[in-house]
Amino acid sequence: DEMFAALATLAAVLQLAAAVGFDQSAAAVGQLLCNGRPASGVLVKMYDDDTGPDLDDFMGEGRTDGNGRFSLRGTTDEALTIDPKINIYHDCNDRLTPCQRRITIFVPNSYVSSGKNPTKTYNAGTIELAGQFSGEERDC
Repeated sequence: DEMFAALATLAAVLQLAAAVGFDQSAAAVGQLLCNGRPASGVLVKMYDDDTGPDLDDFMGEGRTDGNGRFSLRGTTDEALTIDPKINIYHDCNDRLTPCQRRITIFVPNSYVSSGKNPTKTYNAGTIELAGQFSGEERDC
């Protein structure tokens, strides 16, 4: 009976921690190219990648500027350390194929900050969208 009570208490504490959570944030910058030229106006979104029945938490979005550069920052409330990812939605070398190509870049956990204001920014570098990416999907 003591074991059952201890497990019930632990389950209640974990449930409370999941319900409470705490603010966490992330920021990322980078540049997108298509065939060596800046990819301007490309939609870039940041999510907290969640597994299981929990849907990914939207953290922020933006579009690349005339030089193909993006800058994103976002925040979400989560009990465990968030797993930020950047989704890039583009049509580079896609001709008339319906839907957009979507690639995902995961932000390392060392760039996750406590609170609503990121203290570090992940630099994703310059990404050439013309190539094929492992795990690439179509987003309609």
